[in-house]
Amino acid sequence: MICTLTIVRYPKWLSWAGFLSMAIFRLPLSFNKKIGFWKLMGCGKNGTFDIVPDLRQWAVLLVSGLESGVRNQTPNSKPLIPNFLFFWWKFFRCEIWILELKAIEGHGTWDGKHCFGDLPKQTEYTGIIGILTRATIRVNKLKAFWKNVDSVASQMATAEGLITSLGIGEVPWIKQATFSIWESKDHMKQFAYQMKEHAEVIRKTRKEDWYSEEMFVRFKVLSSSGSLLGKDPLKRKL
Repeated sequence: MICTLTIVRYPKWLSWAGFLSMAIFRLPLSFNKKIGFWKLMGCGKNGTFDIVPDLRQWAVLLVSGLESGVRNQTPNSKPLIPNFLFFWWKFFRCEIWILELKAIEGHGTWDGKHCFGDLPKQTEYTGIIGILTRATIRVNKLKAFWKNVDSVASQMATAEGLITSLGIGEVPWIKQATFSIWESKDHMKQFAYQMKEHAEVIRKTRKEDWYSEEMFVRFKVLSSSGSLLGKDPLKRKL
């Protein structure tokens, strides 16, 4: 399944426009037949996985629908993103970073849907890989969740093979996700399964039943365009 993840950053004095866009964008996305699934999300402080939201930075995830047709192979063309969204971002002088992705592995649901299609748990793909982990946190588990994730986020920031990571979410504190990009699946697995702090948090999520819903998906990164905080994290890597 082809999808785009767009991260936009508003000028400091126009952060209110990002908040407003989360309501206005629902109309053009709801009526776009090329889009089978979409999410409008905020970001953590400075785009990281943080309990404090960053009102300047926002994310839009679009997943192709049955009527989207064959992917246009023209470089930097983004057929899923409605023109109205581009017009809005350019009008408000946003910095825009667009990732085009293909879901290749995963499990779990998002709002009860297998929004990326039926995916195998493993493939033979070994290149640069994007990872989406998202969950709906039970209200009575919020304190335990946020108490434990800070150390993991700090460790991931310096993990070998990490290219970049972003904290995103639909609902502050409750519906949270992390999108990260790694040099390879082996680098990601080394962090996920060999780092003591991360392994302990995974154990606690299962034992203490933190989540009412969760999803884990791996992506092949097809293209990267634009910039975030002045640079394209994937420049010369694809």
